[in-house]
Amino acid sequence: MAPASTHRRTKSSGPAPPNRTLIIDNGAYTLKAGFSSPNTESPTPSIIPNCLARDREKKVYIGSQLSKCRDFGEIVFRRPVDKGYVVNWEAQKEIWEHEFFEDKAPLHCDPRDTGLILTEAPNALPQLQTNCDQMVFEEFGFASYYRCTAPSLNAYNDIQAIFPVPPRAEPQPQPQLPAEILLLIDSGYSHTTITPLLLGKPLQAAVRRLDVGGKLMTNYLTRLLSLRQYDMRSDTYLVNEIKEATCYVSKDFTGDMARTWKGPKGDRRPDYGTSGGIAKDYILPDYHNRSQGYVRDHDPTAAGKLKALTAGKSADAAEDIVTLRNERFSVPELLFNPPDIGIRQSGIAQMVIESLSQVPFGLWPGFLANIIVVGGNANIEGFVSRLELEIRALAPAECIVRVGKPADPIVSTWQGGAVLAKDVDVLSKLSVTKLEYEEYGAGWVARKFGGR
Repeated sequence: MAPASTHRRTKSSGPAPPNRTLIIDNGAYTLKAGFSSPNTESPTPSIIPNCLARDREKKVYIGSQLSKCRDFGEIVFRRPVDKGYVVNWEAQKEIWEHEFFEDKAPLHCDPRDTGLILTEAPNALPQLQTNCDQMVFEEFGFASYYRCTAPSLNAYNDIQAIFPVPPRAEPQPQPQLPAEILLLIDSGYSHTTITPLLLGKPLQAAVRRLDVGGKLMTNYLTRLLSLRQYDMRSDTYLVNEIKEATCYVSKDFTGDMARTWKGPKGDRRPDYGTSGGIAKDYILPDYHNRSQGYVRDHDPTAAGKLKALTAGKSADAAEDIVTLRNERFSVPELLFNPPDIGIRQSGIAQMVIESLSQVPFGLWPGFLANIIVVGGNANIEGFVSRLELEIRALAPAECIVRVGKPADPIVSTWQGGAVLAKDVDVLSKLSVTKLEYEEYGAGWVARKFGGR
């Protein structure tokens, strides 16, 4: 009879690694989720609303079911993530079960033979981390688990491919993964974080957080539109659509404000109508003929539905129009000047310099030359170029400043996790198995994920 050791793994070697890994970038607005393994090539994630929603007809939507909603008027959301951290595991569990564990779920998996890579915001509270670990192992029962900050996964992407470089005839060596040095700016729904990374590990003392994200900007735009045009306080989903379709970051904030100035009372400026091309009309959906709004150049002669009915036109031909002028650029300006609305924090460019002040000066050139912007706000028109200009003005003159964004900054973090999942040896060293959790407990897991 063969020795028993040839038939089973020893305790020291541990169980065999899972066949595939589920990567979840657990954002406050959307989940980016999908599978990766050494045998898969260029996997793509699913982008799932991370929310429970209820429309005016009291119908409830869970996660991806939101795509079936046809009337977003007065829709109410319940989000498990607040200020970047999972604070409502009851709601998060319901979303995960619907998306990953139901029999008909598109991303169905058996957690007993699946590994998990899960992101979290930097500097999460230990109690929240412990709750997360307990849910993963005790409630869901994943075979292995790696909890990490979302910025650190971006180091596993090919960073240099993001920056334009002159073509070379000779073949280039494969990039070192994780990236040796990287300054990652993650501007998402809840907040914006600046995280310097060395070999994929965040320098905790240098992490900085700006409490301005997509949610705050949407709420600010809701307030402006409600004061100036329609009361849209119950339609934040629609306001978010307006923000994404019309807002941009201005390179000349003072000049754009002058172009959109109405003029003194009783003496309107002649070019106020189009505001030098800045004014745009957003045609609101009526959820009968149009389920989606759209943008067009401002037409000063256009009128709302009331005027159309007064002129004898049919109700179907009428349109509800929201005209945006300085709202287009004053809302994203909060990323650069949060004191404009009373937030006592520095702008994002100044916060980058504050972050670098916590690292040795000899590392500054490397960080400033490798600044990557990810998250939904990176898609705002003009954001990256304005950020590069402001950082260059504050950085030492002898340093090269390069700011870039991936082709799809929303899924960049998930793609880094997919690359990591392909390297079984590296991932197994970083992960904790269910057997280890049961043997050593939650405290040991927290110390391992904390790098101790």
